[in-house]
Amino acid sequence: MEEKLQFMSVPAVVASRLENKMLDFVFAVDDPVTWHTMNIIQNRSHYSFLKFLGPKHITAVQNNYGAGVYYNTLVPCDGRLIKYGVVSTETLLQDLLHWRTLYIAGRLHKPVKILTQRDDGRLKSALTSNLKSALNAAFLMLPESFSEEELYLQIAGLSYAGDFRMIIGEDKDKVLNIVKPNVPHFQKLYAAILLDCPLAVYKAQQGRVEVDKSPEGQYQQLMALPKKLQQNITALVDPPGKNRDVEEILLQVAQDPDCSSVIQQALYGIVRSSSLSQSAKGIVTAGVKKSVQYSSKKLYKMLRSLRRGKS
Repeated sequence: MEEKLQFMSVPAVVASRLENKMLDFVFAVDDPVTWHTMNIIQNRSHYSFLKFLGPKHITAVQNNYGAGVYYNTLVPCDGRLIKYGVVSTETLLQDLLHWRTLYIAGRLHKPVKILTQRDDGRLKSALTSNLKSALNAAFLMLPESFSEEELYLQIAGLSYAGDFRMIIGEDKDKVLNIVKPNVPHFQKLYAAILLDCPLAVYKAQQGRVEVDKSPEGQYQQLMALPKKLQQNITALVDPPGKNRDVEEILLQVAQDPDCSSVIQQALYGIVRSSSLSQSAKGIVTAGVKKSVQYSSKKLYKMLRSLRRGKS
């Protein structure tokens, strides 16, 4: 089974903080049919009723619905529960470069533990491009000067903008809980890119960042955004029938005092669609019993965070 990238989608916090958490693994594979064929033989119990349809149908469900990821969840492993997703390498590359769904690309905006990674120039380049895109999107939604923590909170929240699970089923402090204990890991991920960014001044010792908010600076940031986000911005701003060039529309947005809200709405459009369709697919891939168990855990975490907020 050829695997390009394996990563644990859990912030790299101290191990003791992870003891009661379900670990989230993602496997990027060149040939999902072969991967599922072998995995069904070795771990048949991980799959829902879809295992009876065979690996080709499982791969069709993986590739053609939701965000292109097939998840097996609530899997017992070494005395704890894990979930693991399978994504094709090509789907991963498209999401990293163009933010087609922001489902996996969004996870990789945050510190994760990459377990193994094959030497692949395209993948390495796409991973870096994804981080640069996250910075540009965050810059466009932040003021001229801000703290590093504010930057990382903005970045970590990109893939949750428009996610219906943040209304029903997720810890309301999720983004804060990801960033607060992991600022050094975010710094390790973004510091070199910040230092190399011509449109930002990174004051590492003070933990501050200043960014060019002139129309020219914002236009450069808009032009560097992933294609899907640019398309969503265009759809929001360009009246039907005008069919203006993307460059012309982005120049207009760069001069708009409400530029940040336009970016926010465009992100909502990407995340809302992929989160809804992926969650619906999860009922099929996990099965009804596991879906109820998993959703119950999420709702419990949400209610617990709401109670903390009131106390």
